[in-house]
Amino acid sequence: MAEAACEQLSLALANLRLKEALRNQAIRDPLTGLFNRRYLEESLEREMARCQRKDQPLAVLMLDIDHFKSFNDTNGHPGGDALLAEFGRLLQSKCRADDIACRYGGEEFTVILPEASLALALERAEEIRRGAAEMEVAMRGQALPKVTISIGVSAAPEHGRSGTGLLSVADKALYEAKTGGRNRAVAAPQG
Repeated sequence: MAEAACEQLSLALANLRLKEALRNQAIRDPLTGLFNRRYLEESLEREMARCQRKDQPLAVLMLDIDHFKSFNDTNGHPGGDALLAEFGRLLQSKCRADDIACRYGGEEFTVILPEASLALALERAEEIRRGAAEMEVAMRGQALPKVTISIGVSAAPEHGRSGTGLLSVADKALYEAKTGGRNRAVAAPQG
């Protein structure tokens, strides 16, 4: 009887571990370890609503690795993957416990900063930008070229009160950072 109970308990624990592994695979990007776009979309609206209830700001960073296609062409897909993985680790190290760092797609990333003002978000963006410029990436023991990133920043309530609106505004600010010379963080204009 005790043996049967142990066996049942063992199966139940294995089932729980499997469910957790599947859930993790559904919301995480396997290369960077960051949350994926699907999780971003779910989380952003939830965090917006929570911050609005608490009358707190919320900021969004849209980040893009400058000249990634050229980097990937020069260093191959394994080099590009090494860069993306290392950048994922950098983002995780620069985030607070409540921040949500996501791989938006390709070489684009998003960070949700609940309860962060536009000024705080710009400070964080600069910290991440400097960290990326100092980042050391190696592949098979060989140092890869340094990279820079461009960042667009938006915040609620200054730039809107919807998650999709903030993403759109941050994306426009990112475009401005890229056309303005790259390797910079640009806040969306208040409008």
